[in-house]
Amino acid sequence: MGSATGMWRQRRWILAEPRADEARRLAEHLRTSPLVAQLLLNRGLSTPDACGEFLRPSLKSLHDPSLIPNLPYAAQRIARAIRDREKIVVYGDYDVDGITAVAILWHAIKLLGGDVHYYIPHRIDEGYGLNAEAIAQICQDGAGLIVSVDCGITAVGPANVARDRGVDLIITDHHEWHERAAPLTARQTHHEPILPACYALVHPRLPTKAQGTRAKDENGCTASSFMPHPSSSSYPNPYLCGAGIAFKLAWGVGLAISGGNRVNAEFRNFLMEATALAALGTIADVVPLVGENRVLAHFGLVGLKSSRLPGIRALIRSAGLDGQNIDCYHAGFLLAPRLNACGRMGHANLAVQLLTDADQAKAASIASYLEQQNRARQAMERKILDSAVEQIHQLGYKRDENRAIVLGSEGWHAGVIGIVASRIVDRFHRPTIMVALNNGLGQGSGRSISGFHLARALESCEQYLEAYGGHEMAAGLKIRTEKFQAFRQAFVDHANASLDPHLLVPELRIDAEAELVHMNQALVSELARLGPFGHANPRPLLCCRGLTLAGPPRRVGRSGDHLQLFVRQADTYMKCIAFGAGELFDKLRAGMRIDLAVEPQLNEFNGRVSVELAVKDIQIA
Repeated sequence: MGSATGMWRQRRWILAEPRADEARRLAEHLRTSPLVAQLLLNRGLSTPDACGEFLRPSLKSLHDPSLIPNLPYAAQRIARAIRDREKIVVYGDYDVDGITAVAILWHAIKLLGGDVHYYIPHRIDEGYGLNAEAIAQICQDGAGLIVSVDCGITAVGPANVARDRGVDLIITDHHEWHERAAPLTARQTHHEPILPACYALVHPRLPTKAQGTRAKDENGCTASSFMPHPSSSSYPNPYLCGAGIAFKLAWGVGLAISGGNRVNAEFRNFLMEATALAALGTIADVVPLVGENRVLAHFGLVGLKSSRLPGIRALIRSAGLDGQNIDCYHAGFLLAPRLNACGRMGHANLAVQLLTDADQAKAASIASYLEQQNRARQAMERKILDSAVEQIHQLGYKRDENRAIVLGSEGWHAGVIGIVASRIVDRFHRPTIMVALNNGLGQGSGRSISGFHLARALESCEQYLEAYGGHEMAAGLKIRTEKFQAFRQAFVDHANASLDPHLLVPELRIDAEAELVHMNQALVSELARLGPFGHANPRPLLCCRGLTLAGPPRRVGRSGDHLQLFVRQADTYMKCIAFGAGELFDKLRAGMRIDLAVEPQLNEFNGRVSVELAVKDIQIA
């Protein structure tokens, strides 16, 4: 059994291979417990140097920004625009990654003396990414340079608008580009990228040079002298989010202005502060928290607590986190939703203002408004989720022959359906597309499961779509209402043909077996050093086998949705909390033998600190 949004279901436990001898030797070098050494081995870290770097993150581990394809050209062009006092417009996305990316670049250009403005499209009225009308208006309003952040890789038409008006466009993005099949030989084809024509295309997965091959735009015209291929990029981190790329571009612009290989002290201090914004975008966009992403998150989380930016201070205060240490949970589930709520329920301009030029009074006002918007978003989310679950039952999506879920309805709010899609994936563990079918043109948002590439799945159904984009785990689309049913069938057919059915049973990856006697405060402190935790660096999960329920389970929580358990192993007793497991109350009895998958954590009550186990799964022996 396993938890999924208030619903416990069967999970496959996958225990990492025990490497006792290696772990013991590594623990001696690192002066850690063998259990922590095993966890480091599980994360692909096998040498003392690699483990030491992981346990002690350093800003020296950040890669040279000039390694990102085309970034030096983009940085030099922005530096020229700053020196020449050209009007620079930063065009961003309306989610947290896009908002923080805009803020980073805005602050950098402003600090360096540039004339900088920003533009955020309206989620409902304009949709995701660059749009031709907005680009035309920005050009008409006197922009000399447009820089996109967190969007643009598929914006062939809008890029042509800027080119035709003689305005340079720099695109920075991390999402998937579109491709077309092209003949290679009489019997073979290859996939050509379809890229926008622009001054510079900055993307961590593009190669530095294309060896004389030029990519084509949708009309077959030369679009760029850089042909993307993920495996040939020279940049060591293919997982940068939009805010991470904006951080690197800001660094590159600082270098271009300085004319050397170091930025000045004032700009260096800015970059240190900007790690807080980069961390928010990195965590909210759920990119892998490994390598330099983890470094940015580590220093950025510290920077959030000490930030001098009025908007960040007001945001932290509104979330009730003043004076607290901020971790990935706080950033991802308390701060990010407040920033997102503005763009989901209305327009994200206020969220950008909060993180750019808002003074203390304005920041407090905006943060209060975001709090109200977030509560409204939560109420609407609950309503749409109930409607979606009812539709799933009506359409028979719970049956094994349906390996994906596509839902649509009039009246759904397009700004909230992405969150609901995530909830549906949590509950039913199938790739899910949610479409708000309003006014003849539906806006959709999708979330996926490991092993199913969502953006490529949409590409296989592109004949039904007006527009689409995204990456492996999340994507968006636009579709004509009359094509929705055909798209629904095509998407589910694609999933049925390509998705291995064993992937529909969620996995629970367990780091190691442990005894209750190991669960002490010293271990919890050691485990904390492996953070910050997130995608690709999850919280350590341990399993304890052969436990005895030392008493009957106890329902806790306002509605009795959670269970408190007391377990025993030999002479060791421990309290456990299983969130969302209330429905198991009648299945558990005192004296029963159980196995638990747990995360040990500290619990402070009445000044006394103790270790308790957060239960992630229960197996009845």
